[in-house]
Amino acid sequence: MAYFGNIIDDFSGICLKDFDFTSFCSQRTTIDAINLLFICVFYTSMIISLMRRNSQCGSPSKSRFFILVSICCAIISIVFYSIGLRNLIAKTDNSKQLNWLACIVRGFIWTSLAVSLLVQRLKWIKILNSVWWACSCVLASVLNIEILFKKQAIEIFDIIQWFLHFLLLFCAFQNLGYFVSQSVPQSLSEPLLDQEVDTKQTGLGRANFLSKLTFSWINSLLSLGYSKSLVLEDIPSLLSEDEANLGYQNFMHAWESLVRERSKTNTKNLVLWSVVRTHLKENILIAFWALLRTFAVSVSPLILYAFVNYSNSRDAKNTNLKEGLSIVGFLILSKVVESLSQRHWFFYSRRSGLRMRSALMVAVYRKQLKLSSSARRRHSAGEIVNYIAVDAYRMGEFPWWFHIAWTSTLQLVLSIGILFGVVGVGVLPGLVPLLICGLINFPFAKILQNCMAQFMISQDERLRSTSEILNSMKIIKLQSWEDKFKNLVENLRAKEFIWLSKAQIMKAYGSFLYWMSPTIVSAVVFLGCALFNSAPLNAGTIFTVLAMLRNLGEPVRMIPEALSIMIQVKVSFDRLNTILLDEELDGSDGNRRNINRSSINAVEIQAGNFVWDHESVSPTLRDLNLEIKWGQKVAVCGPVGAGKSSLLYAVLGEVPKISGTVNVCGTIAYVSQTSWIQGGTVQDNILFGKPMDKTRYENAIKVCALDKDIEDFSHGDLTEIGQRGINMSGGQKQRIQLARAVYNDADIYLLDDPFSAVDAHTAAILFNDCVMTALREKTVILVTHQVEFLSEVDTILVMEDGKVTQSGNYENLLTAGTAFEQLVRAHKEAITELDQNNEKGTHKEESQGYLTKNQSEGEISTEGKLGVQLTQEEEKQIGDVGWKTFWDYISFSRGSLMLCWIMLGQSAFIALQTASMFWLALAIEVPKITSAILIGVYALISFSSAGFVYVRSLFTAHLGLKASTAFFNSFTTAIFNAPMLFFDSTPVGRILTRASSDLSILDFDIPYSITFVASVGLEIMVTICIMALVTWPVLIVAIPAMVASKYVQGYYQASARELMRINGTTKAPVMNFAAETSLGVVTVRAFNMTEIFFRNYLKLVDTDAALFFHSNVAMEWLVLRIEALQNLTVITSALLLIIVPQGYVTSGLVGLSLSYAFSLTGSQIFWTRWYCNLLNYIISVERIKQFIHLPVEPPAILEDHRPPSSWPSKGRIDLQALEIRYRPNAPLVLKGITCTFKEGSRVGVVGRTGSGKSTLISALFRLVDPAKGYILIDGINICSIGLKDLRMKLSIIPQEPTLFKGSIRTNLDPLGLYSDDEIWEALEKCQLKETISRLPNLLDSSVSDEGGNWSLGQRQLFCLGRVLLKRNRILVLDEATASIDSATDAILQQIIRQEFVECTVITVAHRVPTVIDSDMVMVLSYGKLVEYEEPSRLMETNSSFSKLVAEYWSSCRKNSSSNLSRQQH
Repeated sequence: MAYFGNIIDDFSGICLKDFDFTSFCSQRTTIDAINLLFICVFYTSMIISLMRRNSQCGSPSKSRFFILVSICCAIISIVFYSIGLRNLIAKTDNSKQLNWLACIVRGFIWTSLAVSLLVQRLKWIKILNSVWWACSCVLASVLNIEILFKKQAIEIFDIIQWFLHFLLLFCAFQNLGYFVSQSVPQSLSEPLLDQEVDTKQTGLGRANFLSKLTFSWINSLLSLGYSKSLVLEDIPSLLSEDEANLGYQNFMHAWESLVRERSKTNTKNLVLWSVVRTHLKENILIAFWALLRTFAVSVSPLILYAFVNYSNSRDAKNTNLKEGLSIVGFLILSKVVESLSQRHWFFYSRRSGLRMRSALMVAVYRKQLKLSSSARRRHSAGEIVNYIAVDAYRMGEFPWWFHIAWTSTLQLVLSIGILFGVVGVGVLPGLVPLLICGLINFPFAKILQNCMAQFMISQDERLRSTSEILNSMKIIKLQSWEDKFKNLVENLRAKEFIWLSKAQIMKAYGSFLYWMSPTIVSAVVFLGCALFNSAPLNAGTIFTVLAMLRNLGEPVRMIPEALSIMIQVKVSFDRLNTILLDEELDGSDGNRRNINRSSINAVEIQAGNFVWDHESVSPTLRDLNLEIKWGQKVAVCGPVGAGKSSLLYAVLGEVPKISGTVNVCGTIAYVSQTSWIQGGTVQDNILFGKPMDKTRYENAIKVCALDKDIEDFSHGDLTEIGQRGINMSGGQKQRIQLARAVYNDADIYLLDDPFSAVDAHTAAILFNDCVMTALREKTVILVTHQVEFLSEVDTILVMEDGKVTQSGNYENLLTAGTAFEQLVRAHKEAITELDQNNEKGTHKEESQGYLTKNQSEGEISTEGKLGVQLTQEEEKQIGDVGWKTFWDYISFSRGSLMLCWIMLGQSAFIALQTASMFWLALAIEVPKITSAILIGVYALISFSSAGFVYVRSLFTAHLGLKASTAFFNSFTTAIFNAPMLFFDSTPVGRILTRASSDLSILDFDIPYSITFVASVGLEIMVTICIMALVTWPVLIVAIPAMVASKYVQGYYQASARELMRINGTTKAPVMNFAAETSLGVVTVRAFNMTEIFFRNYLKLVDTDAALFFHSNVAMEWLVLRIEALQNLTVITSALLLIIVPQGYVTSGLVGLSLSYAFSLTGSQIFWTRWYCNLLNYIISVERIKQFIHLPVEPPAILEDHRPPSSWPSKGRIDLQALEIRYRPNAPLVLKGITCTFKEGSRVGVVGRTGSGKSTLISALFRLVDPAKGYILIDGINICSIGLKDLRMKLSIIPQEPTLFKGSIRTNLDPLGLYSDDEIWEALEKCQLKETISRLPNLLDSSVSDEGGNWSLGQRQLFCLGRVLLKRNRILVLDEATASIDSATDAILQQIIRQEFVECTVITVAHRVPTVIDSDMVMVLSYGKLVEYEEPSRLMETNSSFSKLVAEYWSSCRKNSSSNLSRQQH
């Protein structure tokens, strides 16, 4: 009890008599008085609540933690009561007669605190208690810090009380809802996504307090990851409070509230303030953790100061062991507080960032589902993906950087304040260079930020072009434009590389500045101390100053970086604000869509005027009056660009309306002109989120002529469709779209030219079986160029220049004449030749009628039958790849020598830094050495070391740049040289991820990671050696601690590596799904599927977030444990310095040893973090290398086998026993085709959809090489020459017309080979001259992404313009006129006949008139050559071709006979 008697020596009646607020006695008395005031209010509140007998008075059950803290408080109160009782009995000294009273009061305070923890009857009593506990903790902390600062010691009993105050503060936060598992009512916990409740939820929800404090709740996942390689299914789901849906709802609640409050003049960023409102509460807690950590870090130099002073006092025999042990005790407390607070600050800030990120990603996705047409033009699919992938994703780190910014500022102020307290006015001169270094950082950060901004702009431009090129790779290979586009990408990368180089070199200067500034500042501070004599230049002063400057170094470096990040975040907030405030589809303004069939008319438009672009002078659709009754079949026809598709968009409400009203009753199904297919299975695309109804599903497949295709797919209807349907033929994609619409069982069907991509026979089947039979009770609006179907519909709308010029049934319109008659005449002329050539054959075929469905669909999908799914799961390495990938990185970039220079530079730096510290430690013990020499030598050595840091950083930058160049060039070359099969089976997102995020990691992260791992590892070894030199027994703890750290790191890395790899495969689907939705948003809205798509997106975001969340937790788990192990070493070192015999260690060496010891934990954590980062970053090298070692196409040019420059002079093509398969061991797609295309002949290739027509073209262009047989062109085997020599001599108009972003000129002549006059001549021939002449910029007029500002028909005409310029001997037309009307088609066929009269023209066509006048016709079926003969001869026999013609003629004959009868009348 004698020890405890000392505690209250100061608490005598003197305090009350001679009150001095600066004395500890008076301050303790004041704190007691404040506590008594709170106690009075508490007990009064309790009495009032008991008197009211409120029904809410039942005290809820307390957590074990509250009970435990209450017991501790009770024990403290018993100790005080005991001391008070002893003093009351003793009464030995009058001066202490009130001591017993002070102890009794303090005992009563602790008793009341114990009671308050157990009894909290009402909410406002909880709040009162929380405020009381928080105030008590703050006051006790202030007093204890002051005692420590003035006395350099603190009693153990005071430390115990202080710790209890912190536990009370924690209880206060729990009272306010923090650190508490949120129990969700059962009614609210039902699944949001129509799935079973996920029982495998993250362990955080079930964790107790201790488990949360130490992150032990993730042990089960780490244990599983250590025992086996983790897969996605092993990752637990998020807590409901972290899920995207809840975050989005909270965000939107705040957003809508702010939008309502916003005035027209208010320009504040609504996204920012919505985020603030939503996440303020959780960030107050994060701020508390950050504040604790800042205080703990700031006091560490004071502990060092106390140690050195204790050492000096002990040498003078003025101290005892108890004082030394109390300093060690405070060191332990500060390290525990620093470690726990920093870990929880980092964890909770990233958790908050995760919630922000998910909410904003979902908000942007939701917004794109609502954007109006004009807004969608302002935000392309690529930009929307950028908003999600860059701007919203950036929010994951935003809270962390925000708290870094203000805590760094606070740490700076505290450190300067403490420095002033230790050194006095001597610190003032040092503030000048500190301020200069700090101010230099701002322009430096601004320059670096500018470099990064320019780099990002350049990177965006490169990625946009790369995305466009990858999506159009087939046409690039067909035209042999690889070199042109590869150069384009390389030139864009060169621009990007300029800014990358500048940024990396600037970082090298930054490193030099970072290491130079502490040297300059410390030297000036020491000089100030010597000049002003404000503090002695002894070990205590010197090493405290150095420790404090180390503390200053972090905020000085971090503040500019944090401000830079804040600026980037501000830009992201502005960008997100722009899209979230942009125009949405307005269904209220006279554009009503009612799902009930309440009206007489299914569709009704009155006096409708519509315009796509508000700035346009004339409306897109004018004076539109339309009434379509239930069950009517309406056809819309007209020339290219007449506004047919716009009419459907008007019905859907997609075109902005200027005036008039639109009423649509019932549900809608929409089939777009350009097929929109989702990545997934055929079944997924047809069901489109609807539940499976087997009968309806099979019927939809049958009427859309898909049954035989699905039978022949290797996986049936579970066959994976590649991105954007890349592994399906055009006809298959269109029929899948149609089946989706039929299965949807809507009331109204809007079909935008669905037959253009299929052959004539399949078109007839689709029209009769699907449109006229399956949809007989439905309302159908059909846009079509197929005139042969018009006689069957109820009403025909003829459009021209945005107006409905004629409407009525077929007979009425023929008599009316003009536009409709022109369309029919063009069609009739095309089939007249058929009639003349096949008068007899037709009648013969008519008796046989149509082919049966089974016959018609006996074909195969050329691309689908591959034995394995075409689009495979993304490949990823499993397990530890060791250091092989790291050495691959070094050797691939030939950077071994640079790595050696980096290590040499770092070794020299550490050697000089250590020398400067040893100089200070030893020189201060030598009286002969003056202050000037001491400071001068120290400054000289330190300045030299900073020079080596610059060398190290410079070589690091160059190593990174060299590696980036090597990997980028190899990657780009590999991609452009990859065969077409690679692009068919690899989603574009998968390639883009490597070209963007993985390459960025190579650009910025890997070189510095390697340097940090190597240099800091060296630094740690030196630190332990210095500690061992001073007190060698520390090795007994240090070595096991290092070994344990390595083991813990290995245990963690097994799981972290797989988490990182899985995360690499979960981010791309989030972006792909957003891009996919953006492209098909009209279809999604038309089918009213926005909610289902939204839910699917929530699942993807949560899956990606779960990986991010668990990766962060795992990192904090690791760091906490390594900190604990290294703190053990530090504490052991400090303890050894206390207990070694007097005189064994000088105060200088004590300061040296402790200054290194205090940096050990930070260095170890820094090394661990960067080592783990490096192992994660190396995965990007692994991923890029996968695509560097791709299969390669045959060479572009074979110098020894180059054909003559005039080749092919004739254009003769010989196919000899040609067999094609897409992969080894896959089934044959073309089976032994032998025939000859004579020079100058016109050959028509026909066959059902998927019969192998496109594969034949692919073989001709060597997109796929023959498995057997060969192709000769003018006697030269095409496999014996280079690809470029072959493809440059062939011309093609592909099935899917492709334009690139740029101008009309660059699209027609990408290689710049032709003059303007030649281009205009080509445009005139392909019917585009008049349209382009009206544009203000003529040939320099813009073409948007994928030619989106030109109609599909116009895009096909551009492709015709390209071949007219090239004028090669061989021309291939692959469904070249499928998307244009019959009249334009007839004109173009005439132009092709005239312009390519001496050329070999191979025409793959669906329209029989297109091939009927060919010299020869090739009929393919099942990949076999069925017939190859002149069409006139085939018409005379019972051939497959004559049947095709008969089918086509039968469907057209009614129209022509009707026309004749009208003319006779």
